[in-house]
Amino acid sequence: MAFTLRPNLWFDDNAEEAARFYTSVFKDSRMGGVTRFTEVGREQHGHEPGSVMTVEFELLGQSFIGLNGGPLFKFTEAISFEIPCDDQSEIDYYWDRLSEGGDPDAQACGWLKDKFGVSWQVVPRGWEAMLNDPDPEKVARATAAMFQMKKLDIAELQRAFDGK
Repeated sequence: MAFTLRPNLWFDDNAEEAARFYTSVFKDSRMGGVTRFTEVGREQHGHEPGSVMTVEFELLGQSFIGLNGGPLFKFTEAISFEIPCDDQSEIDYYWDRLSEGGDPDAQACGWLKDKFGVSWQVVPRGWEAMLNDPDPEKVARATAAMFQMKKLDIAELQRAFDGK
């Protein structure tokens, strides 16, 4: 039996809205099954029977489940999803779409928080190679440049890395 991990995201009451938003942002994505609350357990869950309990969705081949768990727990930056991008237009696309309606105060160094409170890292593919370069001066310049940015700028990071 194959074992896979599936992130379970706890939303207040908008898991289906979030899943529809995310599947509109990411190509090769799809909505999955929806389960609904019943009268059973209503004293614990407090939701109307028939309202959405969970929604399954897939983003770029990664399966997720969203749960309408209520206001008890909130997302934090302690967990984020990284989107490795091939070029600046891809960074711009994901940054613009995911930051729309999100928290502008939670934007730094390629990280953003979307309108649902989920944190994302929108980064250039290969960024780790710069950070792991054997030349500590190159790494320091690229890192210093990154700390000055909200949305990452690949050309600026490369110029800093190259010492230009």
